[in-house]
Amino acid sequence: MKILLCLLIFTLSLAGCNRSDPIVLIQLHPQNPDIIYVATNDYIYKTRDGGQNWANLSQGMSHSRVIAMAIDPMYPATVYAGTKGDAVYKSHDGGQRWTSMRSGLDDATITSVVNQFVFDPDDAQHIFLATTMGVFETKNGGEQWTKKMEGMKEVLMVVTLAMDPTRPSILYAGTSGGVYKSIDQAGHWEKVNNGLVPPGMLKTSRALNVTSILVDPYAPDTVYAATLSGLYKTTDAAKAWTQVGESLADQMIISMVLDRTRQGAIYITGRDGVHRSEDGGKTWKLMNGGLATTNVRAIAQSATDPKVFYAGTNGSGLYRSKNAGETWEPMPAIGGKA
Repeated sequence: MKILLCLLIFTLSLAGCNRSDPIVLIQLHPQNPDIIYVATNDYIYKTRDGGQNWANLSQGMSHSRVIAMAIDPMYPATVYAGTKGDAVYKSHDGGQRWTSMRSGLDDATITSVVNQFVFDPDDAQHIFLATTMGVFETKNGGEQWTKKMEGMKEVLMVVTLAMDPTRPSILYAGTSGGVYKSIDQAGHWEKVNNGLVPPGMLKTSRALNVTSILVDPYAPDTVYAATLSGLYKTTDAAKAWTQVGESLADQMIISMVLDRTRQGAIYITGRDGVHRSEDGGKTWKLMNGGLATTNVRAIAQSATDPKVFYAGTNGSGLYRSKNAGETWEPMPAIGGKA
């Protein structure tokens, strides 16, 4: 029995299984490529040496799962973490110590899920928050939050937010029931689901779960909405949506990133790995070379080298590509308790 157990462990290690806890998010430092944050189902980890060594940063935080992270673009030592079950935390020292920042958040929000942070490019103290209880805004770095849901009456669950990088007053919100748009920095929201939600499902709150929204920085009227039922695109600022990527075998899209240096280059991930399109979603190429697990939950592009990408998997840890996703190499295992 002991010999069989050893053989089983050896076989699993060869297959790349259980190398690491599932990676649910990747947050890259905006200036230093050696600094990377990741979150697993249980903890936050940080590397300062490009992934050779990882430190657990969850001390001082509740044992709630971290779902979202963000780094202050002006002062990168300031880091925000959004949790499932304990609202928002903020660190001024790169994650060594955390402070709860929940003033103004609904009581229900504190026990729900914080999904995403979006910074105003003109003011890093001005942040928008997507939660399962709606959109919130702070103008003082999280000291006080204000709910911003006027016009968004059909749904509460906001999964993702996107800001037009050329016109910061324009925001898009991906919800459990499609997409909403604001042209006054979340002062008022309007539903923009034309072509996105099937007519027969308009009245259901779970019509279409949007997992990610991204605005094309080269053509800001072009917006992509990844959903659990396929990828959608608008070229007229959400007046109408069309589905792209119908050829993809799995239409459940978990994460998405636009290549910041190449217009029309999109990466999406899901249960069957990483796909890349070079033509705005018309055609796709599978990019799984080197991955031991194709269930990819997170993807990120380096801020300092556009050819470097990171992929977080649900079973075999974190991977890095140095050639824009053509091939992937495993990084040292991440895991362990606080």
